[in-house]
Amino acid sequence: MKTVQVELPDKLATEIDKLVQSGWFHNEQELMRYALTEFVRHNLLELTRKQQLEDIEWAISRRKETASPDA
Repeated sequence: MKTVQVELPDKLATEIDKLVQSGWFHNEQELMRYALTEFVRHNLLELTRKQQLEDIEWAISRRKETASPDA
């Protein structure tokens, strides 16, 4: 498992502490894993679409580069 260290603004850190203390999460690590998982889940479609468009643009540019001058 990968470990990530991150600096947070004080206000956000306070909110995280409140969520843990109120029992929403067992600890900060659980909250961070949940938050990152949800971010990826919600943005995966957009990220995939963006990568596909970049791949298409790259393929088109390669085709233009390798096309013969007579084409």
